[in-house]
Amino acid sequence: LALSSLSNTLAVNNSGRWWGIINVASSTNLLTDSKNVQLVLDPSLQLLSRKQRKLIRQNPGILHSVSSGLQTAIKECKWQFRNRRWNCPTSQGPNIFGKIVNRGCRETAFIFAITSAGVTHSVARSCSEGSIESCTCDYRRRGPGGPDWHWGGCSDNIDFGRLFGREFVDSSEKGRDLRFLMNLHNNEAGRMTVFSEMRQECKCHGMSGSCTVRTCWMRLPTFRAVGDVLKDRFDGASRVIYGNKGSNRASRVELHHLEPENPAHKPPSPHDLVYFEKSPNFCTYSGKMGTAGTAGRFCNSSSPGLDGCELLCCGRGYRTRTQRVTERCNCTFHWCCHVSCLNCTNTQVLHECL
Repeated sequence: LALSSLSNTLAVNNSGRWWGIINVASSTNLLTDSKNVQLVLDPSLQLLSRKQRKLIRQNPGILHSVSSGLQTAIKECKWQFRNRRWNCPTSQGPNIFGKIVNRGCRETAFIFAITSAGVTHSVARSCSEGSIESCTCDYRRRGPGGPDWHWGGCSDNIDFGRLFGREFVDSSEKGRDLRFLMNLHNNEAGRMTVFSEMRQECKCHGMSGSCTVRTCWMRLPTFRAVGDVLKDRFDGASRVIYGNKGSNRASRVELHHLEPENPAHKPPSPHDLVYFEKSPNFCTYSGKMGTAGTAGRFCNSSSPGLDGCELLCCGRGYRTRTQRVTERCNCTFHWCCHVSCLNCTNTQVLHECL
């Protein structure tokens, strides 16, 4: 990858801190891939860990994939919460998601899960596209599969995506406290969601499309499908506490673990999202809590749901205004080769939270 093509690439690591690529090098932030192309990390921003930098050097081409996956995750987070009081706000700064990543609430759990899933999904797809030098398609599924189909084609390399995601994303987490265990659990839940949503895809072979035999491979889900599943798990997230078996004979993994806050509840599964702290109400601005509030948000006056003005505006009321919007319409394609359109002006009624 040429340095010029990376100069404006930005991504975010799983702790919510921005890192990027610029054209100014220093001895401490210079990476060189196998083709001796210099990749420069912005020294004014949070640098990657030593392990993350090593992983990038060992896997030429993967930096762009990681960046793309994280940007996709941010967009998906915003889409999933577009009608909620907390709408996954981001900012240009050292903490892209704001102070919410320092809390232990449901929203934090979703951020960690969706960003981890984004890295895994993007890297697995890039492997099958040939964009990363150190991985290819998953060719382990070969040969007989069923009575009228067999394995073949190019399966997306989910195993490489999960392994790299675990090494790259989890390496930014330090400590052994409840927050550490929560973050690692939600990271893994995001990766497992991508894995569990993999689907078999097939192509027919035979005379005149008779489909006498099919070649099948494993394909990644759309990231919207991943986001939908994680959103459902956000709504059903488990509140946990720090568990300690207190036995010297227990392994490190067994010694420190997550337990349900309510002993009557079953322990969270590896697919569940977990949290340990109640969420703010997100209704009003609070610099201390890192909440932007809902003032100025647009709402649906006819909806009784979370996007309705009563709930989204937190009972403060809303103002109504109209605006005229001009858009292209009635477009016609003319052979060959241009499109002609009319300009249509409509009046929109907008409701804005006070």
